[in-house]
This record gives sequence, C-alpha cells and structure tokens, in this order.
Amino acid sequence: MDNLLSFVVAVLIIGGFLFFHLRNEKKKAAETREAAEKGKLRSDGPQSQHPHIDNSACIGCATCTTVCPEGDVLGMVGGKAMIINGYKCIGHSLCADACPVGAITMVLAKPGVAGDLATLTPEYETTTKNLFIIGELGGLALIKNAVNQGRNCIDTIKARLALGKPASVAGVVDILIVGAGPAGLTASLRAIEHKMNYLTIEASEIGGTVAKYPRQKLVMTSPVEFPLYGKFNKVELPKENLMEFWLKVLKRADFQCRTGEKVENVVKDGDGVFTIETAKGQYRARYVVLAIGKTGSPRKLGVKGEELPKVMYRLIEADHYVNKKILVVGGGDSAVEAAMGLAHQVGNTVTLSYRQAAFSRIKDRNAQRVQECIKKGKLKVIFNSSPLEFTQDSVVLEVNGARQTLPNDFVWIFAGGEPPTAFLKKIGIGFGPRDLTAEGALEAQESKRASHEVFANT
Repeated sequence: MDNLLSFVVAVLIIGGFLFFHLRNEKKKAAETREAAEKGKLRSDGPQSQHPHIDNSACIGCATCTTVCPEGDVLGMVGGKAMIINGYKCIGHSLCADACPVGAITMVLAKPGVAGDLATLTPEYETTTKNLFIIGELGGLALIKNAVNQGRNCIDTIKARLALGKPASVAGVVDILIVGAGPAGLTASLRAIEHKMNYLTIEASEIGGTVAKYPRQKLVMTSPVEFPLYGKFNKVELPKENLMEFWLKVLKRADFQCRTGEKVENVVKDGDGVFTIETAKGQYRARYVVLAIGKTGSPRKLGVKGEELPKVMYRLIEADHYVNKKILVVGGGDSAVEAAMGLAHQVGNTVTLSYRQAAFSRIKDRNAQRVQECIKKGKLKVIFNSSPLEFTQDSVVLEVNGARQTLPNDFVWIFAGGEPPTAFLKKIGIGFGPRDLTAEGALEAQESKRASHEVFANT
C-alpha cells in the first residue's frame, strides 16, 4: 500500500511539473509568436544585415537564440527559430556561425529580397563595365565581408588586366579606389600586394565609418585576413585595434591615398577609360572601385542655427567635453550611446531629445543602461520633443506643442545619413530588386571557411 501511495504521489508531482512546464512553454511560445507578428507590422523592418532562417533545415536547437549579443532578435516558435525583433539586429552574424546545420544566412532588408540596390554581378561589377561596388554599399554589411570583397575585387581586376593590359598612358592609373574604409583599404593593400598602379581617394578620413564609432565599440566578431599583413586571429576586435592597424597602413610609402577629396562624378570616356571628378581636380583610370559605404552625408534637420560650429553630427572623444550643457538629438543606439558617454564626463548636464513617446529601436543593454542613467540623474530624456532653433548659448525645443528653452554649449544630432543613391544613379549605375539570400550564403560560406582556416592555425 505504501509503495502504491508513493507511486501515486510521484505521478502527481511529475504530472504537475509537466503541466506547469508545458503551460509556461505554451505561454512563452505565444508571447514569442505575438512579438514576431508585431515585428512584421513594423513598416521599417530590419535596416541592415540580419538572419534569414531556412525552417526546413532548422533543427530547433536554439543555439542561435543564445549566442546573439543583442538579446531577443531571435526566438523559438513551434520548435523553430524565428526573427522576433529584427530591427535590433546589427549584423554580428554569430547566429549564422553558431548554427550547427547551416540553416541561417545573412541578408539585407526583408528576408531574401532587397529593393533599390545597385545591380551587381557575383564579381561586384555594376551595370557599367569595369566599375565595381564593394563593401556595405553593395548590400551586405560587416567588416569581414568588406575585407573579403576588397581582396576578391582586386583579384578580378588583376586577372582581367593579365588577359591583355593596354599600353601605359600618362596620367591613367589601372585602378582608382573611392573610399578608405574597410573595403577600400583592403582593396588598396591588395593592389600594393599585386604591384598594381592604383590611387585611393577618401572624402574625409582613413577608416571611413569605423573612425566615427564610439571608443571600444566591437567592430569584428570573427577572424579575418588582410592582404600583406595576414590573419587577424582575434575573435573580438574593438575599434581602437583596427584603427591602430590602419594607421600603420597610412604610414606605408606605397600607400597612395588622397584624403579630403569627395568624388562628384564618374564618366566613362569613349576609349573605355574613366574620368573621375572631385572638387580638387580630375583623375583617369581603367577600373573604378566604389567603396564609399551607404551612410553618406549626415542628415540635417533644417533647423534655424544648425550651421553653428557647436552643432555636430558625430562624437569621437566624449572625454574632451566636460562641464558643458549638452543636447543630443535622436532616439537610436548612436544617440543613446553618445548621450550616456557625455553624461559620464565631469560636470556635464546632458539632455536627450527624441521625437517619439518612447525608445523603440535601441538594443536591450542600451535600454537598461539609459534607464539607470536617468534614475541616477546623470541624463534627462525629453520625449515627444524636437528642436526648433539653435542659438549661441541656448536651444529651443518644441515639447508636446509648447516651446521650451534650455541653456546650451554643444549639440549632437544623430538623424542618420543621406545614402549615396542619387550619386550612383547620376553616374549611370543600374538599380533594381536583388535576391541577397544567395549572396549572403556565399559570404557566409566564405567567412566560415576563412574562420575554420584561422582556428586551425591557432
């Protein structure tokens, strides 16, 4: 009798545990599914590289949901991985690397299809022969992709030149590379490695967008190989390490780069040679490689006084600003991170102005950190607000329809950038919808192969 009673009790305990466990799992799945549906309703959707999941291959191991450093980008629904908050994804691709069955590839915009992108061949050539696009501007993000494309693109050009290089013409280089970010610098190094006649032009500074990142921002999460310098075996690489390497490149005698020149036009002449026009002059080249990124020029608000020197659009060294009254405008991760960085400097009074009623597109860790800053009194956030005017010593905000004036020394605006689409169309590059799933798969396969080679040699 005692054994029977013990058995019944055990069954009841196990049954109760299973009941509550299944109920919780069902509730969790329902919440995840609801979140995914809400994510589908967002008109903007993912704005950069994000995972595309082949559900027919997914085995439901949930590895992808645990490795993502951004939190709940992915979730499990019905035993399969699903994008829950795609807008939070910043393209680390750790989920794709970790998937044991290769069910995840990295794509841009809606899973599989991206519209209004330059038409490119698998060799990154545009609709204009011998004019190439590499890096972020081509549609696939991540520095490791830019590095791979920069190297492969120059290899393609070298092979074409080897088939029948025309006689040298004074003033004509073999390759003109536009942009000195990750893709452009890699292409430059590859050209040096192949002893090719090239020139690189950069509109601002060496490093491109990476140079504008906040300090210690993680820029790479997997090994990568640079021409001339070999493999970088570090799995995690902060901005400073990468910039230090690029400064070494800058000091090379054979690194031919002209900074502070923005390309305004590219025209292909009748003899097949390109004329590249900048505000400072003209250059001629047989091949042109565009590696200018997709951010473009910072988007301005059109507010009175925005031309004042105190109004800026990027923050590099927050510790240079102390004992100041500061306004940060924007509601994305860049704005929040800048505001928190400035708020931690001695004596600063920092206000963050955001036009919406709440943050909706920032990473979970930033959402937690900004709330802590607000509670500690380090940062003031004014929602439902937008700037009306900037003066030498103040800013005027519209807050819920009313005007509010704040004393001010500096303003940072983080409103995104104007993409270079108009420039690309001006120089005759064709556009159209593009299926990036195959491209993402190829990039992922190449990246995994390179990573495996690096790890095998460490």
